[in-house]
Amino acid sequence: MAEDVREAAAIGVAMAVVGASFGAVAEAKGVSLLLIMAMSLLVFAGSAQFLAVGVMAAGGAPIAAVLGGLLVNARHLPYGLAVGDAVGRSWPRRLLGTHLMVDQAVATATSRTDPKRARRAYWLVGGTLFVLWNVGTLLGAVAGGAVPDPDRLGVDAAFPAALLAMILPALRAAGDARRVALLGSVLALLATPWLPPGLPVLIALFGLAVAGRPARAGA
Repeated sequence: MAEDVREAAAIGVAMAVVGASFGAVAEAKGVSLLLIMAMSLLVFAGSAQFLAVGVMAAGGAPIAAVLGGLLVNARHLPYGLAVGDAVGRSWPRRLLGTHLMVDQAVATATSRTDPKRARRAYWLVGGTLFVLWNVGTLLGAVAGGAVPDPDRLGVDAAFPAALLAMILPALRAAGDARRVALLGSVLALLATPWLPPGLPVLIALFGLAVAGRPARAGA
């Protein structure tokens, strides 16, 4: 139990910081406090929230932001299969547990071999992250409103920095992920001068074409 609490606390503090970054930058981009908090409470998906606000702040269509968020969160489909037992069997538990299904909660639960420990770790980490993410978002949004020009402080770099931090573990762990990220980045950069804001992010998804392919010798 103590190990689960320590792990949840450590991850939660980190998520609170990222949540504060999201709140501050979203406020700086003109998103209302009500919408910022609604996203964190109802969506509760850091990468999708950063993507949606970034696309809309760049002038992209709302549909591009929504589609991008849905595609980013498509990984939750296999997540549900992996942690179904930890979430629970009753419909109320499944609905609430699905809302708390973030990467860290899934990773912590699947690392526990005992079903009881897996269930406890899932709910402890997921619940802790939900609370601290929303607290961080609120503090960041309120503090961001007190800063005259957040871009002068470099706050505008928080979107790409936070997204990069989220994918770095996967890039270090798998060559397959590096190939996908590299091709997706190249495609997005090539498409940027020609397509409306928001669409290059979706074009980057074609980087998945190299998923599962062995790296060439010497790569």
